[in-house]
Formats: sequence, structure tokens, C-alpha cells
Amino acid sequence: MYDVYEKHHLLKSNSSIEALAAYDDVLYVGTSKGNLAKYNINIKYEDGKMKVESSHLCCYYKNFSKKPIQQLDVIPHYNILISLSDNLVSVHDTNKTNFPLLHDLSKTKGATLFTLHLKEFTSMTGKTAIYVRMCVAVKRKLLFYYWKKGEFLELREDIVLPDVPRALAWCADSICVGFKNDYVLYQLHHEPEAGSEGNTNSPKKKDLFPVGKQPEPSITPLNDDSFIVGKDFGSVIIDTKGNVAVEHAVKWSQTPSSLANDDPYLLAVLNETVEVRSVEPALLVQTIPFAKPKLICRCKRGLTYVASSEQVWCLVWNPISKQIQLLLEEKQFQLALKLSNFSDETSEDKKNIHLIQTLYAFDLFNNKQFRESMQEFLKLGTDPYDVIRLFPNLLPQQVQDQDLSTSQTPDLELNDKHLENGLLALIEYLTEVRWKLAGTETQNIQLFQIIDTTLLKCYLQTNDALVEPLLRRNYCHLTETEYTLKKYNKFSELIILYQTKGLHSKALEYLQELADEPDSPLFGCEKTVNYLQHLGKNEMDLIFQFADWVLQKYPEEGLKIFTEDIEEVEQLPRPRVLDYLLKNHKSLVIQYLEHVIHVWKDTNGIFHNALVHQYREKIQQLSVPKATYAEQQAAQNFKTKLFKFLEESDSYGPETVLIHFPHDSMFEERCIILGKLGRHEQVLSIYLNNLGDIQRAIRYCDKVYKANVEGRDQVYFLLIKLLINPPDIYFGGSSHTTPPQPDLETALTILESNAGKIDALKVLSILPDDIQMTKIKHFLTLSLSKQLDERRRAQVLKGLVYAEHLQVHELRMFYESQSFLITEFNVCPVCKKRFTNQSAFVRYPNGDVVHYSCQEQVT
Repeated sequence: MYDVYEKHHLLKSNSSIEALAAYDDVLYVGTSKGNLAKYNINIKYEDGKMKVESSHLCCYYKNFSKKPIQQLDVIPHYNILISLSDNLVSVHDTNKTNFPLLHDLSKTKGATLFTLHLKEFTSMTGKTAIYVRMCVAVKRKLLFYYWKKGEFLELREDIVLPDVPRALAWCADSICVGFKNDYVLYQLHHEPEAGSEGNTNSPKKKDLFPVGKQPEPSITPLNDDSFIVGKDFGSVIIDTKGNVAVEHAVKWSQTPSSLANDDPYLLAVLNETVEVRSVEPALLVQTIPFAKPKLICRCKRGLTYVASSEQVWCLVWNPISKQIQLLLEEKQFQLALKLSNFSDETSEDKKNIHLIQTLYAFDLFNNKQFRESMQEFLKLGTDPYDVIRLFPNLLPQQVQDQDLSTSQTPDLELNDKHLENGLLALIEYLTEVRWKLAGTETQNIQLFQIIDTTLLKCYLQTNDALVEPLLRRNYCHLTETEYTLKKYNKFSELIILYQTKGLHSKALEYLQELADEPDSPLFGCEKTVNYLQHLGKNEMDLIFQFADWVLQKYPEEGLKIFTEDIEEVEQLPRPRVLDYLLKNHKSLVIQYLEHVIHVWKDTNGIFHNALVHQYREKIQQLSVPKATYAEQQAAQNFKTKLFKFLEESDSYGPETVLIHFPHDSMFEERCIILGKLGRHEQVLSIYLNNLGDIQRAIRYCDKVYKANVEGRDQVYFLLIKLLINPPDIYFGGSSHTTPPQPDLETALTILESNAGKIDALKVLSILPDDIQMTKIKHFLTLSLSKQLDERRRAQVLKGLVYAEHLQVHELRMFYESQSFLITEFNVCPVCKKRFTNQSAFVRYPNGDVVHYSCQEQVT
């Protein structure tokens, strides 16, 4: 305990004192006989201390009221005094002698209580004004008024109460009412609840709690956001929504009869004393003896009046600097900090605020209030390095001699629970600091390293799931972080560290080293594959170096290094990858090429040619005389793939791949390639002479003709020619033992079936001279009919073209028949200049003539 207030006796009254009101150096005293006295209090300030030297009676109005004055309040801004006497609220002028009555509030007849709410605001003219509202308790009603133009006007509709109120206070838009047994809160303006259709102008009622053992309810405004409400032998602090604002109640030695708030202190009138306490922290500060105190009235900060029935005293603060000094000695830093914020003393004294804040933050830390301590460090802007070294084993080297003039480093001996709570608070603190430093990485790179490395150590001890996201920020100190991660066996996180620091070779070596250890989280190739997939095209040499062991041990998984459908993999230089696979892992080339072509839809001829060659080589390797059944099946599978690919792909080079195909086998594949080259005669010759399959030759002709490709008008003729006059070539690998013989019957059948698709003159030139006309009668008839149709179509087209020619000629004659005259008097409508002999001009269809150079300006 220490002395906050000094007690001074002011005056003695001849009649019982019932009400007090005060402001600045003025005190109003109301008595039971209806007398009102106004005193001027002589206050001086010396050495930062307020001194009350004397009181002077300025005015004494004996007949102010016929009945006892029940309540007084003063509004100096408007020079009015509000009184409750004879159960009626009246307004008086304080500027004039005897306090003349301005007006009575007639509706308040029967009033027992009133309360004021004053709010300062800036008017439209820029002047500071006070908005005054008043609530009056009249029997079982609350009446509302506001001050405007010299009188109180009705503010809103009345509120009907369940009982007669015995205590009343107004904060913000909430009225707290105390009844005989309980408290109720009325919110005058509120947000409607979800699903509610209630009017927000109607007050929202909230039942609070019972009065308890206290004989009478007690309500005092703490500030504009909270009330002090009496309960049992203590006081509960609630906000304007009725919620408990401070966890602990203020405990008094006895039940108070009256309270006053002189922030940061609360003063309670008890039987023979006035007790002074603080809310946060909850302390009994001072006990001041009085002879039967009755009333208490705060005038301003540091000046409070206390009255008994016949005496009035004043309580005056001791100098703030003295209070702060005493509080620091008792390590009550929170209260000292509040007082320092109220100080109006010299600037030198105010410099101590930062010191007190620092002491308070360290005191909170020593008392294991880590979260509150970190909040104070944030407000102070304390160097994060100084905060981090309060914890054990978080910095690489603990500094023994700290350059902290405010405090010594606390000697922490924390058990596991306390340590975890401290680390969690430190995480919040460092995260907030880091957020504030965002965008200043280049200027604060060392600080970012300290913060992130410390966060890493905190996460490892509290929530290691956060380690990986932290490491991806890339600000952790390499050596210290590497040591810490190895200490905690965080191998996966160690790889992320190397990755973010660009130490790819080191990371990949570590992955390869641990890949063969079954108990390691990095066992196998998955981590290595994933790592290599994200390196990108600028690290091709590194990718090839470390992909080698993966492709040897895990070829299927390893190939995903080059085929995964992610951006970095798709952007790898595919020709380099193909060359690497051809040289080192040829068995995977086909799979890689199939993915590039069929999945990524790459049309580069290099890959299409390569896939054709790979299929061909596989077929040739597996198609051996003593091939096993599995080899035969594999060869057939590749043959099917090659056949389909040769037909569907348009990106390989037929000339390029053809030279690698053998002449004594793979005839069907050669046919597809030759067909792409338009060498239809060679294709048909292979079908007829090498494969002996006339039906496939016919189907090929049908396909070429329908495709409308080059040579379509010759393909059937070539087939008939080969049937009538077979060549003496292409017998390699053929099943025929004798040269092919002419097949006139088949040729005539094809001729009859496709008569309209074959040039008659060419066919007649190759048919034998002794052929019977009856055999080619149908062909000749269809051919002549086709020729006649084409001739008629040509004649019709010729007529249409000639008619179009005449129309164009007629239109030309029409335009040439028109003329217009330009003289020296004609003016260009764009530039407003005359046309000269040398002027080039343009005439528009509407008749406008402009200079050639002005035509672009015409809209």
C-alpha cells in the first residue's frame, strides 16, 4: 500500500448534506433543508503537486428548494445545474446569483433518480460541442431527454419497468438499472438478432444478475464503455452489452454506500473509511479514515470530494512522479504505466514511460504471463533479438552481458508446460514482427534470419507441422538450421532447407544416401523423383546426374522425372532428354516417346521419327527364328503399335524412316509409308506381288480415291495395269515361287465396278487388242455418259461466266457515262481550300469531292 491521496478538510455545513456536484474549482452542496451553496476552491500547483489552500463561499441560496435536495449535477459547458428535489427535475442557470430556474420538467413529477450522458463531438462549423442526454426514473418508468437551445426536449418513448429503480447509470447507448433484488440492462440502439424482425428502436432488455447480500444496488459509470455494478461485498465490471469486462471482481472490505472512479483508482465509501483500489492489477492501494462518510463526488482527475452529513473533505493526488516511484519499488509496473500516461508534467518525466513499459514487459515475463509480455514488447518495438534471448537455447550463442539498462535477463527455470506456453507466445510475437517487416527483406535480412531460425526452433518444440511452410520462406540461417534439424531427425525438412537455399546437389546426395535405409523417411526414390521434377530446365546436368541411379533401380518411377504432367517437367528440353535416354537407358525410350507424342501431343518430327525407329528395331529384335512365345507376343504388340502409328501420325518423315525399313519383310508398314509419299504403284505392287492380297489392293484404291489425295484419278488405272501387265520385280520375301501371271478377269471386274473413276483412253491403251467388246460394254457406256455430263456442265458454266461478264461490262459503261465538273470555284469540304490544276482528288459515291490528301480525314 502507498498514499495516493492527501486528505484536506474544506467546510462544515449547518444542515445535513444530501448532494454534491463539482467541476474545475467549483463545488455545489445541497442540503436536507433545500439550501444550495456554491464554493470556489482555491487550488494551486507546486512542483507537480495539486494543493487545496482554501474554500470560499460564493453563493448561498437558502430557499433553493422547499424540500431536501436529492441529487445534483452540473454541465459547465452550457452553464446549467440540474437538481432533483421534491421528486421533480429542474434546470437552473449557474451564471446568475441565486441560480434562477430555467424550467421544470413537468413530466418528471415523482422522479427518484436521474443520470446524465455527455458526449463530445465536432459540429459542422468545426466547433467542439457537448451532446447531453438525460434519463429520469419516475416510478416504474424511464423518461429520456436531450438538451437543445436552452431546454431539455423529449428524446424517445418511455421504457416501462417491472419495479421502481434504485440505481441508474448511462454509458454509450446502454442504461443499467438496479432494482431491489437484481440488475437489468437496456440497450437503446442495437443490431437485430439473426432471424429477428424486431425494431432496433425498441430497447433490448438483458437480465444481468442479483444484487446479492448488498442492501442497495449500486451502479457507477467506469468509462463510456463499462459500468461498475455492486454485488455482495464487491463490484463487478460489465460492458455496455452486459458481458463481464474484467474477469475478477473488485473486493471491498465492507459493502460500499457510494463509489467514484478516479482512473486508475476506484474509491468506495465505507462505514468509517474511504477505500482506494485499482482494477488492473487488483490492489488495495490506500485506506483513508473519515467520520461517518456519506457521499463521494469526483471533480476531475486527482481531485475528489467526500462528505458526511455535516463535513466536506477533499482528496488530492500526491504527485504522479512520487506515485510512480513508489509503484516501481513495489514492482507494480502496470499501474505505474497507467499513471505515467496521465502525467502532465515535464517532458523529462515523460521519457520514463518507455522505461516503465519495458520494466512492465519484463515483469510480466518473469511472472510467466508470456502472452501479455509479448504484447508489451510489440507496443515498445523492442529489438526481437533481446526478446528471443530471454528464452533458453534459442540463439546460437547466449549473451551473458546484456546491454539492457532497463532490466537484467530473467533467470528462467521453466517446466515443460511453462516453456511451451512461453514458446507459443513467442511464436505469436515473432509472427507479428515478421508481418510488420514485410517488404523490407533487403534492409533487414539478418533480422529475418534470426526471426525465422527462432521460429523454426519454437515449431520443433510445439508444432512441427509448421516447420515445412516456414522453411519455404528461405530466411533461416543455414548452419544453425541444419544443425537443429539434424538434432531432431527432421530429414525431410532438411531437404527443404537445402532446396530453398539452392543447395540442390547437397540435397540430392543426401536423398541418395538415405534412399537405401528402410527406417528413413527418405527411403526409396519418391523424394528424389519429386525433387528432380521441380528443378527446371536450367539444371539439366544435375537432373541427368541424379536421375541415373533412380532409373537403374526404379525405372518406372524414375521415368516420371521426365514425364510427370507438371509445368517444370513439360518445359524440359525434350531432344536432350531423348538423347540422354538413348545413350544411357534405351529400354525407356519408347515409353518416353509415347508420353511425349500421345499425352503431350508433341508434333516435332524428331520424336515421331524416333518412335518409328524404336518400334521397328524392337520388332526386328524380337522376330527371330527361335523366339519364345512371350517374345512373339511382344513383337506382335509392337507391330500393332507401329502399324497404327504409321497410319495416324502426320509428323514423321516418310522419306526419312523408309530407308531404314528392310525390303524383304515388314511389307505392310512399307505400304503405309509409300502411301504417305504418294507412291501408289509401288504400294499396289507390294499388295499384289509380295503379299498376294488383291482385296487389300482394292481397298487401298478405295481409300485413296475417297481421301481425294494426289493421284486419286490414277490409282484404279495403276491397279488394272499391274493386273494386266505384272512387273518382274518385288519378289523378295514373296510367297510366290513363280512370277505373277496377268489377271485379265480381275482387272475387268475392277474396271466394271469403278468405271466412272477411270480414264477410258488410258485403260483402252493397255487392254489387249483381242478383248471382246461385250466385256467392256458397261465400262464404255458409263465412260461416255460421264464425258457427256462433264461437257454439259462445262457448257452451262461457260454460259454463266459469259452472263456475268456482260453484267460487269454493263456496270462499267454506267459508271463511265457519269461526269462531274470541277472549276476554280469548287472548295474541298475538309480543308476548305480550292482545287488547283495540279490537285489530285477523290470523289465519293454521294458526290462529295475532296483532295486526295484529305480523304483520310473524312468520317
